Amino acid sequence: MKNSKFETRSTKQYPNSNVRMIKTLGIPRLRSGHILNLFRISEFDIRISYALLLLCFCILMHFTGGCENASPPRVVLAKQIDKLRQDKTQLQQQIEQARDENEKLRERLQVLSGLPAEVKGENLYRLQRINISRYTNFYDKDKDDKKEQLIVYIQPIDEDGDIIKVAGAVDVQLWDLSKEQDQALLSQWHVGPKQLQKLWFSTLMTHYKLTFDVADKIDEFKEPLTVKVNFTDYLTGKVFKEQKVIKP
Repeated sequence: MKNSKFETRSTKQYPNSNVRMIKTLGIPRLRSGHILNLFRISEFDIRISYALLLLCFCILMHFTGGCENASPPRVVLAKQIDKLRQDKTQLQQQIEQARDENEKLRERLQVLSGLPAEVKGENLYRLQRINISRYTNFYDKDKDDKKEQLIVYIQPIDEDGDIIKVAGAVDVQLWDLSKEQDQALLSQWHVGPKQLQKLWFSTLMTHYKLTFDVADKIDEFKEPLTVKVNFTDYLTGKVFKEQKVIKP
């Protein structure tokens, strides 16, 4: 009771004390409705803050994703650089190998240049002609009464009549001279020097043995066919020609 009286007395004695304090502090006087609006504004500000925070987060994620997306091109570029380095290394190795081969060729050239005139070039041996052996013919490889293979035996012969092994290339043609000119050539083949080197035999007979598949070239072997051979000597560059008629 004493407190209530005191409060009543204080209010009566100093009715404008609170007003003076508010004015002194510069605080505007708010009514109950104004206080409610103050809380509403604060809630709006919080929402704005949340929105700004969300926007900043999205921007940050965007730039982070951009950085992640930018990394693969760097990886691809690094791989390309590594590949170029490997290619460069391979080219350097090839250049070194070519230099070594050139050096060996220079040494051979120096040796050959120092040889007497009678043993240089084509005088190292004299390939005079080539011979197509009589064993050149069509053969039945699987015993079905159809001749599917053409085997050509070639013998390079020197000036003394000896069969010699010669580095070169061979072109073989199969002709049916009974047909019109535009249909007479049945097939043709080329044998390079590396392959020809593997086809040299010197056991019972000394020759090059060339085997060709003709199953789809001739239907029936009832008429004579002609084999033409061009042998290119790689040492002298000369071309030796020979042909042979194969009868049924």
